[in-house]
Amino acid sequence: MPTWSGILHELGATKTPAGLPDFDGVRRKYLASLYAHTGRNVILYASKWTQGAVNADPDTISINDEDMQGLMEVVYGLPDAPLDLIVHSPGGSAEATEMVVQYLRSKFTHIRVIVPQAAMSAATMLACGADEIVMGKHSALGPVDPQFIIAGPFGQRNAVPAQAILDQFDLARTECRDPALLGAWAPMLSQYGPALLKQCENALKLAEDLVAEWLERWMFAGKSDAALKARGIAAGLRDHGAFKSHGRHITRDRAEKIGLAVTPLEADQTFQDLALSVFHATTHTFGGTPCVKIIENHLGKAFVKLQQAMSFPGLVVPQGPMNPVPLSPGAPAPPGA
Repeated sequence: MPTWSGILHELGATKTPAGLPDFDGVRRKYLASLYAHTGRNVILYASKWTQGAVNADPDTISINDEDMQGLMEVVYGLPDAPLDLIVHSPGGSAEATEMVVQYLRSKFTHIRVIVPQAAMSAATMLACGADEIVMGKHSALGPVDPQFIIAGPFGQRNAVPAQAILDQFDLARTECRDPALLGAWAPMLSQYGPALLKQCENALKLAEDLVAEWLERWMFAGKSDAALKARGIAAGLRDHGAFKSHGRHITRDRAEKIGLAVTPLEADQTFQDLALSVFHATTHTFGGTPCVKIIENHLGKAFVKLQQAMSFPGLVVPQGPMNPVPLSPGAPAPPGA
């Protein structure tokens, strides 16, 4: 199997007309090889988030409404075949994920989500919209409990679990019966808007309801206990109290134990080699270019999100996302990509 270093060595032996490693060519070679091996359509959905990407805008690398344009671009013209969706993502908007799942399910009768490393939060929700999830021993899913961005007193933005906000208010109701504690609670509670509690409740319910609906409809279709099983898994995945952290990793063994339909990546050695080679080539693309998100199919058609940065000694300053660049099969990459 070409490892991360093996793909790096392969890239070192390639050159584009601009004199750069052929990141696109190597990545697309393995996407096409994966399709040739399985006969299933392949779409890569990956963003730069596990490489210390200090120059990547969190809103850009997350699942968002713009992704629908990218998926429409790469789905168009695909043959009538099932889909393998390779997902490497920190998550993002539950509402955008709902649109992605609805769109892909309207186009493909059978979907496998392949997790080459991690599909967290809303990306786990996306995986629950598949018929099966393919995971290696090293792969991970994550809890789906919603997070709220709360502005701090010094302008910083903090992601706070919705359930933690509700739990904090419950604790405040109890402790604020003692007037002596009001002074300690007032600064904390003042940062929350009046509708936040209801928003938290609604967000938690939305995440659970979507996952339960998708699992029942597709992964557990035809099973007599589909609704009960789906609801139990969905409630467990959004239980912040059980996971204690939104960033907890759900390994393949744990995913199987909670009842998800998981296929071992190692069950087919060639399939594993090709899927991981796509992933390694993708991480090298992120490391060597301004690219922060790639949506691409096995035909070489891609929707690429770039983000430039200005470098100063000891500091990288993001300049904001550039317009996405749709690439047709065989088209040269944009400068530096």
